[in-house]
Amino acid sequence: MIGTVIAIILIVAGVFFLMVSAIGLLRLPDFYARTHAVGKSETLGSILVLSGLAVYNGWELNTVKILFILFFVLIANPTATHAIARAALRTGHQPWIRQKTEQKAKEVEQS
Repeated sequence: MIGTVIAIILIVAGVFFLMVSAIGLLRLPDFYARTHAVGKSETLGSILVLSGLAVYNGWELNTVKILFILFFVLIANPTATHAIARAALRTGHQPWIRQKTEQKAKEVEQS
């Protein structure tokens, strides 16, 4: 009974972080900001969902498989996110700069 409640809490928290990841992917203006948001929150969401599934299954062979997947996601996802962002920077993809901030800075300097 308590294991089921813990599993539900972990899965719901994981789904929340996965939804935040999807919203960040759609709403953020820059490739680097999107990569950062998706890399962090998607990793945490996946870990929480997989942990909830492992708790729900109990100690079975499937739980060991889920834990191996969890470990792989924990290692591979941040590494892949870093590699993608680094490749974008090396190919000349410039970070986004807010135009209004630059204009306000110029106005402050002129006054």
